[in-house]
Amino acid sequence: MSVALKGRVRSGKVEGDVPFDLPEGTEVTVSPRAYQDDDGPMSDAEIAHILAAMQTVLPLDIPTDVAVDLDAWEAKINRHGIDTGEQGIEHVFR
Repeated sequence: MSVALKGRVRSGKVEGDVPFDLPEGTEVTVSPRAYQDDDGPMSDAEIAHILAAMQTVLPLDIPTDVAVDLDAWEAKINRHGIDTGEQGIEHVFR
């Protein structure tokens, strides 16, 4: 069984925003979330943490032959968009 429970850590203990409707002794796993959409804007510290993590990401090493194939595919998709762009989306509903 998987149930999403929402709460906050206060004085080192997890407190539910609403009472948890689980039997006494139920084992749960708590995974902290640094940011939730409803928390509002990220703090300066959260932004700095994310930017620092982004600096550790290594660039993709794409072999030349694969890059050529990807470029050709992108050109084909772009050409299709240009050729069919004036049609709009009306044909989808026919």
